[in-house]
Amino acid sequence: MSLVRNTLVQSTLTLASRILGFIRDILLAARIGAGPVGDAFVTALMFPNLFRRVFAEGAFAQAFVPLYARTLEAEGEEAARKVAGEALRALLGLTAGLVIAAQLTMPWIMLVFNGGYADQPVPFRLSILLTQITMPYLACMAMAALMSGVLNSAGKFALSAGAPTVLNICLIGAAFLGDDPASTARFAAIAVTLAGLLQAGLLWWGVRRLGIRLSLGIPRITPNVRRVFALAVPGTIAASATQINIIVSQALSSFETSAKTWLYYADRLYQLPLGLVGVAIGIAILPRLARAARSEDHGTSTKMMDDGVGLAMALSLPAAAALIIAPAYLIEGLFARGAFSLEDAGQAGRALMHYGWGVPAFVLIKVLAPAYFAREDMKTPMRFALLSVVINTVLGAGLFFWLRSQGGSGFVGLAFATSVAAWANAFLLFLGLRSRGWYRPGSVLVSRLIRVLLASAAMAAVLFVLLAQREVLLEFALERRVLATGLFILTGMVTYSAAALVVGAVRLSDIKGLARRSSSD
Repeated sequence: MSLVRNTLVQSTLTLASRILGFIRDILLAARIGAGPVGDAFVTALMFPNLFRRVFAEGAFAQAFVPLYARTLEAEGEEAARKVAGEALRALLGLTAGLVIAAQLTMPWIMLVFNGGYADQPVPFRLSILLTQITMPYLACMAMAALMSGVLNSAGKFALSAGAPTVLNICLIGAAFLGDDPASTARFAAIAVTLAGLLQAGLLWWGVRRLGIRLSLGIPRITPNVRRVFALAVPGTIAASATQINIIVSQALSSFETSAKTWLYYADRLYQLPLGLVGVAIGIAILPRLARAARSEDHGTSTKMMDDGVGLAMALSLPAAAALIIAPAYLIEGLFARGAFSLEDAGQAGRALMHYGWGVPAFVLIKVLAPAYFAREDMKTPMRFALLSVVINTVLGAGLFFWLRSQGGSGFVGLAFATSVAAWANAFLLFLGLRSRGWYRPGSVLVSRLIRVLLASAAMAAVLFVLLAQREVLLEFALERRVLATGLFILTGMVTYSAAALVVGAVRLSDIKGLARRSSSD
């Protein structure tokens, strides 16, 4: 299956999951809103979201897939099954231990991640309870990640990409339960853990359909397990810098009431292009990059990277432009109802604007890091990731407390720092690849990027004019903000698509050629 087809499968199913995710967030925002209860619920979701993005959306899989694929190709199916089985038992044992430890120490963990509420007993205790309920999701995601890696290595992307929809379906159901924000939050936390069990079960079934029989049992530290974890631990850290930076921002934002909730809903919007584009392309190109690296086929590797970077920028730059131009308008149209006020939407929009200019960097990290993973170099991107965490922590904390000392909102500085750290990480990844001779962009890619910028500028101009006429747009949409926002987004998509075809940023012949190319090319 070609890069475009793999990316299309991954992106289509991720889009379905994200649409359900927006429905779930609209419902939960209306029922729970911002404030202490909303911040407690966002804190409880912080850990499941981290583990879903780290494990299920490719970070662990990107570390596991090259080793599993190499074993499958060199030693056969039985040896690869043994690697997967031993790794599964060890990973499950490790994460189950972490879950138990976290349950016992949650009050002290909350002092770090929700310390701003330490002097408010009711919301602080609620954040402890909700997070204890959601923590088993970690073990479920660990199992799901490994089984997704097995499926992806076999060229089966649909099930692993579709599994996250289970979480959104469960949370949508939970949004209709409860008589007040706190009780709805408790039902939603229970739904998270239930969804984790269902996702793990679904992927287990998918692996068994391939004829691969994995078994649970007592974990043992075998040579295979040591090999997997020697690659997976630094690889997971390397691919998770953005998520770690979000956790740091969330911990600091607890010192501003409602800031956690505002950052959460801003995060939900800018994560859409990251999930649809960056994660999808990263997962799709990794197996082919690994094969090219093993055969020392530098031409194929460079062509694959050029295609990946070009496709990533063609889809993420227009998204970034829209988020920068109309952040508050987008948040307002999607989430401002019920307990989530127009003022909350405006505050979340301030964070989204700064996340917006970081979107291309967030996506590039997901595309550039696999070039290291394919060569089983996990430590270099891990060092870059940890450096970006340091940048985010120091800059974010400095801006947060400085802005508050000036009478401003500190959470805006956290969003700014997250984007700065992402660009630093992406820049270091690129320089590392270039210095090793693993990747040098071709002239065709440079030309394509210029055309993408031109098409994005044309779209931005149309959206700017449309935003100035928002009242007319609202009237045309029968006074429904969601419909007006949908028309705004659709206009941007149509404008960019037309401009991209006119200037040659995207050519139908290129897409058709890629779609015809098999994975063995």
